[in-house]
Amino acid sequence: MQRILSTQLPEHVGAIVRVAGWIHRRRLLKSVAFLILRDAAGTTQVVVTEPAARAALEGLPEETVVEITGTVVANPAAPAGVELTDPRVRPLGDPAVPSPFDLFRPELAATLPTQLDHAPVALRHPRRSAALRISAAATAGFRTTLDRARFTEIHTPKVVGSATESGSNVFTLDWFGRPAYLAQSPQLYKQLMVGVFERVYEVGPVFRAEPHDTARHLAQYTSLDAELGFVADHRDVMAVLRDTLAGMLATVDERAGAACATLGVEPPAVPAEIPAVHFTEALKIAGAPADEPDLAPAHERAVAEWARREHGCDFVFVTGYPMAKRPFYTHPDPERPAYSNGFDLLFRGVELVTGGQRLHQHADYLAALAARGEPVQPYAGYLAGFAHGLPPHGGFAIGLERFVARLVGAANVREVTAFPRDLHRLTP
Repeated sequence: MQRILSTQLPEHVGAIVRVAGWIHRRRLLKSVAFLILRDAAGTTQVVVTEPAARAALEGLPEETVVEITGTVVANPAAPAGVELTDPRVRPLGDPAVPSPFDLFRPELAATLPTQLDHAPVALRHPRRSAALRISAAATAGFRTTLDRARFTEIHTPKVVGSATESGSNVFTLDWFGRPAYLAQSPQLYKQLMVGVFERVYEVGPVFRAEPHDTARHLAQYTSLDAELGFVADHRDVMAVLRDTLAGMLATVDERAGAACATLGVEPPAVPAEIPAVHFTEALKIAGAPADEPDLAPAHERAVAEWARREHGCDFVFVTGYPMAKRPFYTHPDPERPAYSNGFDLLFRGVELVTGGQRLHQHADYLAALAARGEPVQPYAGYLAGFAHGLPPHGGFAIGLERFVARLVGAANVREVTAFPRDLHRLTP
């Protein structure tokens, strides 16, 4: 008999079926027992009246994996409107060791550090797993949207020979006796791949050895990167990003609707045109000094409140960041060279995306490196692509965990990360 999932049971009322999963909850009454079985799709209520079967349940604690064969009976009060009766319960392993917290309760009664210490169990809770389902749907939407826009998915190295992109904030490792580094982003490689496919994207881990111990930073996170050629300027990149976000949220609504309902989340609408404000205006909105080189978190929140108040939008672009605060490959604004053709996208008060137009001429890269006093040699392989011709291009990178955290209203990005890596955590 083929196993079916909990959500398929309404199609089999009156039939004998086989289900399997984890014992989510037991209620052992005097003459009857109610068992809630959890599988990947949801839960099933099982009614046990036979004395021997009920007695056997006493030795099967919550989280024990079992297989159950029984008759599907309609019951409007049960999950999905059906339940199993006359069951035969067969353990598929040893009785589970008691969990450090009750997974059947609506909320996990444990601190976040305790949940992270016991992540293999904590992630089984419907609220924790719901966030991961939303993350998976968002990633699928990212891929699908860019596939339709004739982007090609690429896979770039995560071990590199030079710490080139952001100075010293890299993780070092031994590569057969030579120093190597974990990649901080696929930035340099995805630019080179524009010379192959014109439009590329990647979903993969990035590593930042920055000593931030905050609710929004991780030392390893998942980056959703895209790069496209033959752009006029950064506004072409912003338009693609807008469509990508709309596709991601539509897929979350379509594929993870139940998970959104579990967390009380309604994906926001993405307007046809996301409001944009220049960096200099953003400083005024935030009440920050005119010579401030960057936006602090409080400034980002102020700009987001302005976007919500003036445009009714959860998203807002801040464009034209000072060149001094942007990477060397950033293209300056031709009209205001001290400012960049770069942008950040804020989502509900937090920076979600960084992007912009890149330099694309070999001579401009040599000049940019010289202006910053950086040697050319560590970038030799990268610069070779420009010497052989690359079109005007630009791109962006979305932090997946941060996106999901803002979407579901999580106070800490670790709440939506399966096995977070940060300043203090390397296990489990």
